[in-house]
Amino acid sequence: MATLTEIATLEEKYIELCKKHGVLPNTAILSAFFEAEVKKSRNERCIMNLLLDRVKYDDFHPLLELCNEIDTSEVEEIDVFVRSSCSLEDHYALSLIRSVNQKLGLVHLHESFERNFWQDFFLQGLSCKVLNVRSLDFHKLNIVGEFTQLHTLILDSNRLLGFGDGCFSCMPNLTYLSMCDTRVSDLWTATAALSKLPSLKELRFQIWICCSDISPLKPQSSSSSPTRVGENTFHESNSEVFEQMDPDLPVEETLHSMDFSYTIPEEDDLDSCSSELNGEVLMREKVRRAKKPYQPNDVSQVGSFTRQFGDVGLKYISSKASPICFKKHYRMYMINSLPRLKVLDNLSIRESDSDRASETYSANFEHLPYRRKNKESVVRVLEKRETRSSKWKSQSSYTRSLCAARMRSSAWPLLRSLPLTRTHQEDENRRLSPRQFEYHPLDPSLMVFGTLDGEVVVLNHESGKIVRYIPSYGAQSSILGLCWLKMCPSMVIAGSADGSLKLYDIQKASSTVTSSSHAASGCVTFDEFDQLTSVHVNSTDKLFLASGYSKDVALYDIGSGTRLQVFANMHQEHINVVKFSNHSPSVFATSSFDKDVKLWDLRQEPSRPCYTASSTKGNVMVCFSPDDRYLLTSAVDNEVRQLLTVDGRLHLNFEIVPTGSSMNYTRSYYMNGNDYIISGSCDENMVRVCCAQTGRRLRDVYLEGNGSDFSMMFVQSLRGDPFRDFNMSVLAAYTRPSSVSEIVKVNLLASRDSTEEESHGLRCYPSNSMGG
Repeated sequence: MATLTEIATLEEKYIELCKKHGVLPNTAILSAFFEAEVKKSRNERCIMNLLLDRVKYDDFHPLLELCNEIDTSEVEEIDVFVRSSCSLEDHYALSLIRSVNQKLGLVHLHESFERNFWQDFFLQGLSCKVLNVRSLDFHKLNIVGEFTQLHTLILDSNRLLGFGDGCFSCMPNLTYLSMCDTRVSDLWTATAALSKLPSLKELRFQIWICCSDISPLKPQSSSSSPTRVGENTFHESNSEVFEQMDPDLPVEETLHSMDFSYTIPEEDDLDSCSSELNGEVLMREKVRRAKKPYQPNDVSQVGSFTRQFGDVGLKYISSKASPICFKKHYRMYMINSLPRLKVLDNLSIRESDSDRASETYSANFEHLPYRRKNKESVVRVLEKRETRSSKWKSQSSYTRSLCAARMRSSAWPLLRSLPLTRTHQEDENRRLSPRQFEYHPLDPSLMVFGTLDGEVVVLNHESGKIVRYIPSYGAQSSILGLCWLKMCPSMVIAGSADGSLKLYDIQKASSTVTSSSHAASGCVTFDEFDQLTSVHVNSTDKLFLASGYSKDVALYDIGSGTRLQVFANMHQEHINVVKFSNHSPSVFATSSFDKDVKLWDLRQEPSRPCYTASSTKGNVMVCFSPDDRYLLTSAVDNEVRQLLTVDGRLHLNFEIVPTGSSMNYTRSYYMNGNDYIISGSCDENMVRVCCAQTGRRLRDVYLEGNGSDFSMMFVQSLRGDPFRDFNMSVLAAYTRPSSVSEIVKVNLLASRDSTEEESHGLRCYPSNSMGG
């Protein structure tokens, strides 16, 4: 066995290398040697701290040569710290870190490096055992490089929103993962990424802390000094596992805390500086010894629960919780989706928790669409189809199984923004600003959208090319209502906010974008309906209705181009949306901010509705299911309900969690016929997909901006694709006032192209009640 180089010899070697390169030895490096000698004399592990922020360019070459000899020395481990801005160029810093090789232990980094550093860092991997990355402003994490030695990963206090589909794929030994105080909120993609970690035992997105003045809990060890990462500091009996919104969990649980802390070497201007997590652990130990009540450092988003044990009340506070923790059934969902997990948010997972998680998941979520439980691959489904398996009793059964298989392999749905740029000589490359859109009823490739400037545009959404363009006429006014004629599929009715109503024949419209303002040939103009928000054509294409910021609804005859009647005072507040049924030409529904939805029949006196169904908040919209069996109502702030069309009785309450905002206008539509509904709100960046028969959640789809300033996108409107299962389009608005809205196509059955996936590691990413 080769003799290991002693630390003193290694230090002499470093001084010689400095002389060779004509530079003075770095005092921080010399101090590291001294500390290592002290540890050796005390029979402690011989660990050296490399303070990369104290390394200058002149130190680089001798230090690089020294690191190449570390493997054959007495030094057992090198811990690398970047505590403040680093003067080394990024590629030099990364070369030094990698040169330590197999003896690389802890790596503590933050935002002082540029984007290219992190791309290379996450793409190529590292041999460290513990990695702490903090305060990074990136949207998505996609660590695809080999981190085969890594057992502890700390991603606390980052602006992390989600994960790429290759993330965590090369971390076979990762056991402990902490992502507290991040922006992660998507249960589906988070668990899809985390399920790639075969050794993951402890995960946390928050820290539950007992903060009572009197606690029966005592630490296992009397020592109050922090231990190194990877050792368990506490494992004590505690109160029940707290499942939010569920007070019925059994008592007696184990509060378990993996100690993610370590001491950061002090900086010049501080007597002592330990990590924030270390401070949390020390404070928790004092609390457990009943020395002082706990006051969390960050109380901005804190949840809590209290349990009574005799005369003692134990209170638990959630510290540094990420948004995902506040999702309904969060804990049960994570436990069911990650069956190898032993500890979640420092609360141990018992066998009874796993059983309860399975029950909760089955009652509230669909793992695969159409209740498919077997995880068949697409290839297997196709093989059974070719061999005419008896399982396929119908084309519908085959289609549903194929959809389930495709969705199983598509944890990250494909999202694509449509190119909405118009080009002509006077106004080159100006982006169109969509405000409303509708799929074509017969042609799967077409949709029409109206803009904030009053333009009507027919788009081939498969190719992204504009097929027809109709400019605005007179004063520009937003298009808020659009409806195709079904019997005459080249005709579309457009209604504007200023009340104008026009019927266009798109075959006679221009096929090129032009700034001309002359009237389109074949255009029919109807009497105005002031402050219009909604139009809809009946099933025979003979009549259409208009509603808006009034209590009235107007009925128009399409053939004669005349307004037949105005039905006055149908509601107590303005009628945001009016919809004809899909099959009965005389039946229609109205939704109003007076909290009522009403069903009407033109064959009866319209002064009295067939029935009235009430919500607890103002109704934003209503629509019929494709077979007219149900009415889908959407009230402010996620109050989505399905009613029986025949009598208005409640069939299903989707129980979507409200945000508390009175301006969170919610819209919902059917997808895949009557099978699923999609719902989105203007204060949220997600679309929820729920089973229309059970209300169980199939998936949430999060919208992502394309910029580097993290501007969020919110749902302004949405439609299910009538020709493609589990496809939809979403009209999304940015928070940036300077940005125009986009139409985003979503395919739940296709994965995002890996070549577009966040540049090998990182991707840096106005509400309105009108219309549907």
